[in-house]
Amino acid sequence: MRPLKIALLQIAPCGGLEGNLEKGIRACREAKKMGADIALFPEMWSNGYNLYGRPAEEWKAEAVPSGGSFVRSFQRLAGELEMAIGVTLLEEYAGGPRNTLVLFDRFGERKLVYAKVHTCDFDVERELTPGEDFYVCALDTACGEVKVGAMICYDREFPESARVLMLKGAELILVPNACPMEINRLSQLRGRAFENMLAVATCNYPASVPDCNGGSSAFDGVAYLPDLEGSRDTCILQADKEEGIYLAALDLARLRAYRECEAHGNAYRRPEKYRLLVEPRVEPPFVRADRRKQQQQKSAP
Repeated sequence: MRPLKIALLQIAPCGGLEGNLEKGIRACREAKKMGADIALFPEMWSNGYNLYGRPAEEWKAEAVPSGGSFVRSFQRLAGELEMAIGVTLLEEYAGGPRNTLVLFDRFGERKLVYAKVHTCDFDVERELTPGEDFYVCALDTACGEVKVGAMICYDREFPESARVLMLKGAELILVPNACPMEINRLSQLRGRAFENMLAVATCNYPASVPDCNGGSSAFDGVAYLPDLEGSRDTCILQADKEEGIYLAALDLARLRAYRECEAHGNAYRRPEKYRLLVEPRVEPPFVRADRRKQQQQKSAP
């Protein structure tokens, strides 16, 4: 079984929907030439995550429907290229726009629509509608079927995001991103892969985009091999800051064999001890004062 090849499209937006569409199509075609099975865009590619320093009404007007012409163009392209495409967008949605990923398989069939659950409500993303759940799909690829889930940027800060995806069967998590990928954020991604015994592939914008620095990455989650002493580096790809298409090769057979015999993931969990994670608390510790006030107002009769 050959490796599954994931193209991380670390490219800069062109300043508008049409320009981003054309550049995105070119990038996907190039990824196919490189042998990719899956192409992944950075976060909110439809408008280049261009939210800061603008009135919310202005950027909200740039939202596009998940079934509209922008997304359908990548659907057709996926079928034409016989390559899965994960396209990202500011999605037009009842009640307010969402930060969304739509994943098409190599036949152009829509397999997954995921809206960012953990929106950055401490900042401009408070104007977005959060997603309601995490989803996993069976993605048909030339390497065979792979179980794929998604997180978006800030979702990685919450271990529960990846844990839920693992419990739903994910082998690979696709992570569109738009922020500086420094050591701590990279460590979070590494940790999510390690603790759940799955692969995490993250696509960021290059350093030419404000508040981004490239650093797209892939971790395969395989920390130990029988023929190695000690642990191995699970990082199979670390991009630099420059614009480009970066190809990660994921050994699915090795990952699956590892999951059959290792002790992480779900093997020795004790979920009956974790009730505090879902039980509401009146005064949770380590919560910002403004956030605590909001929670108290919500719980007031």
